[in-house]
Amino acid sequence: MARDLEEEFVSETGEILSSIDWEKVVHAVIDPLIERPDYVMVRVTPSREKGHINLLIVAEDSDTARLVGKRGVVANALRDVIGIATKAAGTNERVHIKFESFGQDAE
Repeated sequence: MARDLEEEFVSETGEILSSIDWEKVVHAVIDPLIERPDYVMVRVTPSREKGHINLLIVAEDSDTARLVGKRGVVANALRDVIGIATKAAGTNERVHIKFESFGQDAE
C-alpha cells in the first residue's frame, strides 16, 4: 500500500512538502466512516518545522462530527493510523491533523 501512495508533492515555492499522497491515504481511512466522501477536502499545508506535515480535513458538519467523535476519540485514532502510515512509508514525517466543517446547503 505504501508504495502506491508515494509521490513527491511540491509547494508553490518549490519546497518538497511530502513524499506521500496524503489525500489518498486520508480518503482510504475516512471514506468508510462518513456519509458523503465526495464532499471531503484534504489539503497538505506547509509547516514551519522541517519534517512536519499539516493536514487539513474539511467536511460537512455531520461528517466532521463523525471524524472527531466523542471527546476526540475517533480523531485521535485517525492520527494514530496516519502516523503508522508515515512509518510504513519509511519517512520520519510528523503529521498534524486539523478538522474543519461547513454547513450543508439545502438541496
